[in-house]
Amino acid sequence: MINVGGNGDWKVIDDLLNGIQIPRFVKVRQIFSNPPPVDVAAEIRRQIKEKNLLGSLHKGARIAIAVGSRGISNLPLAVKVLGEEVRAAGGEPFIVPAMGSHAAATAEGQEAMLRGMGYTEDAVGMPIRSCMDVAELGKTKSGMPVLIDKIAHEADGIIITNRIKPHVCFRGPYECGLMKMITIGLGKQKGADIAHNLGFGKMAEHIPEIAIEALKKIKLLFAVGFIENALTETSAVAVLRPEEIETGEPKLLEQAKELSPKLYFDTLDTLIIDEVGKDISGSGFDTNVVGRYHSAWIKGGPNINRVVILDISKKSNGNGNGLGMADFTTRRAAEKFDFAQTYPNTLTATLTGSVKIPMTLPNDRQAIQSCIKTSNLVDWSQVRMVRIHNTLCLEEIEVSENIIPELKGDPRFEILSEPYDLPFDAKGNLF
Repeated sequence: MINVGGNGDWKVIDDLLNGIQIPRFVKVRQIFSNPPPVDVAAEIRRQIKEKNLLGSLHKGARIAIAVGSRGISNLPLAVKVLGEEVRAAGGEPFIVPAMGSHAAATAEGQEAMLRGMGYTEDAVGMPIRSCMDVAELGKTKSGMPVLIDKIAHEADGIIITNRIKPHVCFRGPYECGLMKMITIGLGKQKGADIAHNLGFGKMAEHIPEIAIEALKKIKLLFAVGFIENALTETSAVAVLRPEEIETGEPKLLEQAKELSPKLYFDTLDTLIIDEVGKDISGSGFDTNVVGRYHSAWIKGGPNINRVVILDISKKSNGNGNGLGMADFTTRRAAEKFDFAQTYPNTLTATLTGSVKIPMTLPNDRQAIQSCIKTSNLVDWSQVRMVRIHNTLCLEEIEVSENIIPELKGDPRFEILSEPYDLPFDAKGNLF
């Protein structure tokens, strides 16, 4: 944790920011074209039955269900259903963390992270078995070792679960999804390190190269891919046999890209983000939404002059990845920043820009005022600002009052409120 502030005198900062007016805001709904959510439990059961994926399971078979670190809608429910289906077929299911180097790259940290995300034995009906040891299955044609979680490797079968979506650092036919879960998630810290070692410029090659080789040797029963719409509802579930993943996942990724949420603004003076976290995105926030990147291998999104991050999510457990891409943050967020939780993943990924500590202000009000002060506008009252809770919650947002004339008549927006002042408490923080 970081000690922010020390014994310095903040009066000069107070004087510089005193009197800078924060504009009134209006609540707005962004209208996305969303397919309706599916019945996750019913879809998983139906597809397992139609493909007879558990018909050959022998009594007492130990089945490892791989679960990552993302806060994926309906995934605890899906894992519970998978466990029930395995038990109904005579097997004994358990969870293995499949999150590379996340949660301080320790077995205890990864288990604790899953429990904190709702994967308790009471909730999903099975234990977590966590380790950082790996088994080497061989090497790829280019000589990269193919590694897998040792506990998963010693099980009688493996089931992989993951959301399929665009990555925040690179582009390719396989980004966030099932191939990545095999290569990096189940590869643990050592596997993640191998895939990341030559940088994200090679990631689009390394993920499938390692995963395809692993698929020849691991005891994978099947994989479950989830696609979410812009409201983070599960809009599709695909249960794939091992031989279907290589050709099936790129098609699912294209569907996911079409449904990805976004901000309907090309330019902004300031974006206020209430929270970032590993449960929200691997980079703390979805860089595709914000247009701020810590990788040279990706670009696009809105042009935003100033970004302020107010806090780190509780579920991120001190992992402050993402703060470094902002211009300003708060003392509250900086003091939650845990080096041990944050740095192992960064050292593995080799991208250092997202874990730097931006200019840190005592409270939310001054952090937002700092964005206005440094916006290089002749008239600060004309600052165009948007506030979001996080990059998973983009349907209802708040926009500064002066943006409203641009939105009237635009079918992508619905105006939900009259203008209001942002509510700050006595300490200058939003509530």
